[in-house]
Amino acid sequence: MILKPFMREGIMPLPVALISTLSRDGVRNIAPYSCIMPILRPLDLICLVSAARRDTLVNIRETKEFVVNMVGVGFSDKIVPTARYAPPEVDEFQVAGLEEKRSETIRAPGIAGSYAWMECALFKEYAEPGFVLIVGKVLRLEVADEVLNATGELDVAKARPLMMTGSRNGMHFCTLTDIGEFHPFGAMFPNGKDPLAGKYAE
Repeated sequence: MILKPFMREGIMPLPVALISTLSRDGVRNIAPYSCIMPILRPLDLICLVSAARRDTLVNIRETKEFVVNMVGVGFSDKIVPTARYAPPEVDEFQVAGLEEKRSETIRAPGIAGSYAWMECALFKEYAEPGFVLIVGKVLRLEVADEVLNATGELDVAKARPLMMTGSRNGMHFCTLTDIGEFHPFGAMFPNGKDPLAGKYAE
């Protein structure tokens, strides 16, 4: 089957994160984003792509901060309410029935019940006519203890990260499955040593 080139998300499962921001006047905003990813390792940068006209983008530009809330499948019913258009003066925490989690390094609140939170400052943006690539610097990364395994790593069976694939008619929500296979980063290098290993020990 040959698909239309723009239907990439139909064959590429994407994470679903909720971005929370404050307006310049202190109004709380939430919007779901799937075009989001970390920039290389072990950098502390994350990027997301926004449509050129979104309250989230306006808030990030004005306040220079935002929270990336990583959520589990229990949030699947919160995606459409937070994606639906609302006037800038509407508190979307109230619209979606969500509670805030106080941030430690920025004013914008996180979302209670998420399994991880990245408090971010605007690092740079790259604007095109139809979209804007936002690069954020992660100032604080917190993960809920209950989704970690004994070695302090994410247990996807506990977190059940919310993901999606797109189709002609809408969004299909899904999650991850750990297949039980592990390879160290050092396996990719001739000497078997990860040149970035020291970063994780700092």
